[in-house]
Amino acid sequence: MPSKYLLRNFEKDGVYHIFNRGVDKRTIFTDEEDYNLFLYYLYIYLTPLEKVLRRYHDLPIRLFKKNCAADVDLLAYCLMPNHFHLLIKQKSDKGASHFMKQLSNAYTQYFNKKYKRDGALFEGAFKAIRVKNDNILTHLSRYIHLNPVVAGISKEPEYRWSSYNEYTGETTIRLCHTKPILDFFPSVYAYKKFVHDQKDYAKKIHEIKHLTIDK
Repeated sequence: MPSKYLLRNFEKDGVYHIFNRGVDKRTIFTDEEDYNLFLYYLYIYLTPLEKVLRRYHDLPIRLFKKNCAADVDLLAYCLMPNHFHLLIKQKSDKGASHFMKQLSNAYTQYFNKKYKRDGALFEGAFKAIRVKNDNILTHLSRYIHLNPVVAGISKEPEYRWSSYNEYTGETTIRLCHTKPILDFFPSVYAYKKFVHDQKDYAKKIHEIKHLTIDK
């Protein structure tokens, strides 16, 4: 990835598309346990601590200070076999960098221990691109939710390892703040139609190409 995507000075209240993939494009999610563990870390790091503790009564104390709910909001995500996409809003100085360091380190330690390997799991530092306007934000959310369809691993956006089902209300999982994007649509149905309209997506993809992993 070009170095210009290695942002380190994140602006307060800025929205960013964050992504990374496995070193040498290797698989980073091998089975359901891997996907679920990554989502677990998203939950305990980005959900208010009091809510986390109601769900996980035996959460290790060492994880208490790692909660970033006051620093970062997760707006959308998609986990693919060899890469991931996160759409986040930074709410405090250095919140995004702190969160991503914790997430990447925790998942790498888990993965290396499980698969008896050493070294880096990801292709260098995570990549981040600032989302500068609302029109681009909505199209980028569609890009993230259509990633499994475009890659040919799912026939529909209703992909198990993305936030699309949170947007449509078809899951009890709640990791994302969906309101900032859904507020641009008159209804959830309208957002679903927007995502499923791949003809419009094909026309608009060039407008967000600079914000995607597919350079």
